[in-house]
Amino acid sequence: MDDVRSPRPAPEPLWRDAVGRRLRQARHARGERLTDTARSAGVSPQYLSEMERGMKEPSSEMLAAVAGALELSLLDLTIGVATDLQQWIDGQRVEQLQAAGRMSGRSAATRAATQGAYALVA
Repeated sequence: MDDVRSPRPAPEPLWRDAVGRRLRQARHARGERLTDTARSAGVSPQYLSEMERGMKEPSSEMLAAVAGALELSLLDLTIGVATDLQQWIDGQRVEQLQAAGRMSGRSAATRAATQGAYALVA
């Protein structure tokens, strides 16, 4: 008998990684350099770089300072991170359903996106 195992899902992204990606995206969208945002937030460029790369677990005060420097509220940042994590979870669901042969790529993506939208509304 063959030992057939389903592939293990990728580990869920860490909060600090998702926050860092969101902060970097916001900074790039504003066309700011790392040093500009760091100066506005009152943190060192090295610390901000480590935050953006998910190397630091920033305190709520640090998150508020950097978000404020990027003209984001903590709520804006949190919703953005939650949306990113929900999209990751939806992608995992699609992969699991496709691997199980229970639905085609298009219908799996549609179902996962709909479930994600309902989760965000709730």
